[in-house]
Order: sequence, then C-alpha cells, then structure tokens
Amino acid sequence: MADVAMQNPAPVAGQIPDFPTVSTYGGQFIQYNIFGNMFEVTAKYRPPILPIGRGAYGIVCSVLNTETNEMMAMKKIANAFDNYMDAKRTLREIKLLRHFDHENIIGLRDVIPPPLRREFTDVYIATELIDTDLHQIIRSNQSLSEEPSQYFLYQKLRGLKYIHSAHAIHRDLKPSNLLINSNCDLKICDFGLARPTFENEHMTEYVVTRWYRAPELLLNSSDYTSAIDVWSVGCIYMELMNRKPLFPGRDHVPQMRLVTELLGSPLESDLNFSEGGCGEIFSPNAPTTSSAVARVFPHINPMAIDFIERMLTFDPTRRITVEESLAHPYLARLHDAEDEPICPETFSFEFERHTMGEEEMKEMIYQESIALNPELA
Repeated sequence: MADVAMQNPAPVAGQIPDFPTVSTYGGQFIQYNIFGNMFEVTAKYRPPILPIGRGAYGIVCSVLNTETNEMMAMKKIANAFDNYMDAKRTLREIKLLRHFDHENIIGLRDVIPPPLRREFTDVYIATELIDTDLHQIIRSNQSLSEEPSQYFLYQKLRGLKYIHSAHAIHRDLKPSNLLINSNCDLKICDFGLARPTFENEHMTEYVVTRWYRAPELLLNSSDYTSAIDVWSVGCIYMELMNRKPLFPGRDHVPQMRLVTELLGSPLESDLNFSEGGCGEIFSPNAPTTSSAVARVFPHINPMAIDFIERMLTFDPTRRITVEESLAHPYLARLHDAEDEPICPETFSFEFERHTMGEEEMKEMIYQESIALNPELA
C-alpha cells in the first residue's frame, strides 16, 4: 500500500508539496511521506505538518486535528513490537497517560488504530503539542531569572505529587522530559520507565539518566521509592540555575564521587539502603565533610540552597518529600494546597504482573486505540 501511495500520490486539499499525501482505506486514513518516513493516520489529521523530533523510537511531527482545530504532536513508533521491552514501555505509557489528568502532565489525545488489525506493526500516539523542553532552554542563550526557574520547579513538584499519589514513580526525570510552552507552563512526559511505588519484584537500577540518579540507584539498591524522583528534581533545578549538569559522571563511580565532593561523605547510617559494593567509591567510616553547595554556588538564593540540600539528601528516608517540598518557604509565593490535586484513583500495574507475548501486547494497545476511536472498531 505504501509503495503504491508513493508512486501515485493523490492530491489532497491543503497539501504541502514537500510531503506527498494519499488517501487510503476509503478515505478513513491518509498517508504522509515525511522525509522518507511514511505516516499513516486517520484522515482527520491534516497539514500544516512539520517534523519536530527524532529518536531511537522513530519520528515526531506536528499535525492539525481538523475535528478539534488543535495542533498535536504525533509520534510514530515504527515496528513497535520488534523489541519486547520497548513494546512494554509503549503500552505502559499509553495506559498511564490515559489514567492521568493533570495540568503538569502531558495530555494524551489519541492512539491511532491500525487500518488492518492483522497488519498492526507501527504505533502512532498523539499528545499535546508543546513548544520546547527544559533541555533546550538550559542549552540556549536565553536569559532566565530566578522567578521563572522557581515556577518550573513548583510545577514539576505539583505534577509529581499527582503521579506519586497514583502510586507511580516516574523514574526518568531529566530536562528533556519536561516540556515547556510559551506561557512557561511545564508538563512532565515520557512515562515508559514508570513503576509502582510498591513492588515485590526486583526493581532494576537501570533507570533515570545517570546524571540524575539518586545514590540508592548508583549503589544498586533494589527497593528504592518515589524519593528517587525528588533527587532528580534537585539535580535538574541546579542545572537550570547554573546552565550545566550538577553531577555529569561518566559512569556510576565518578558519578558518586562528584556527589560526595559537593555534598560531603555520608554517615554510615545514611547508607542503610545500600546492599554493599561501596568500597570502590568511598569508605562509610571516612570523616564526614559538610555540604559545599552554598560555597560552590554563592550566587544562588540561600533559601533555595536549603531547599536543594534537603532534596539532595543521601538517606532517601530523610530526603524531603514532594508534599514537604511544595510547602517549603522557598515556594511560599506559589504554594496553594487547594490547587495541588492528587490522583483520585491509584494506577494498577497489574497488567505487567505476568509475561506478555507480542500478540497480547498488540491486543492491549489495539483496545486502547479503539477506546479512543470507537467508530473504527
């Protein structure tokens, strides 16, 4: 079908010449050739269409939903079921985003059903279209005062309060997963690595981009909690304020050494979560030095320093929680307990409790897409 479309493209009203289009399946679907990448989505999605991102998963385009007159971000995950873990992450993210409804979490708009169920290979996910992300802002020459930085921090924590109340941990917070629009509104995205806050199985340490990993992950703890997200928020805020990563370690050993150089060596009692293997990094019996955050970053508001040090606490049981963070004096001008909702229902990860085959995952994603597009059932 795709080859025929390319050889004999049928013109479509509003077509952009660079992106040949063709109507398929009796007009229910439409194909776009985006720089050699074939998109096949339901016919309500029309130009203007523009590639806005690319990654290992595939490509993301902005596209107009003609029914709502809303521009959306459409991500194509090509050959989505070829890799078991990638398919599982796609399913997990779809289910979580359908469960969540919060201003600081990216909104899922659509999951496109395949034209033919038996030929289900690519997954298309439509979300809100957001202008940029925090990584791009940090790397830009754009000046940023403390006030918008503080607002970004508050929104991250407001979104995390909702996520954690659903008994979920994000596990991969980093600047590129924090989307920002022109009004400085922030939305958390990319929930493919999310897990429950209560987990009986071994929870792998291969989560969170290394620079934002909490000590319990660097020291291979298997029973970490939602406190790992708080550590990530602290690292991200310091990166935003200083325009460079706080702990840019090449692997887990230099990563932990950078942590101890800034925060001081932990007390032995701070390492109750560790399952051994600390010797190559530091000795738990070594003299404990005090935090150097205030000395290294004298330009940062002292109240912010206190806040960040409470986020960057070795012992996760003593690390400030999201709720305590929102109530910290540093966020007093933004904090409003009446406008910081929790998720009304906890999210169930029960669908992951058994090993799913490829066809089972296909069927589950298909059912999610049909729930959003019942007319295509």
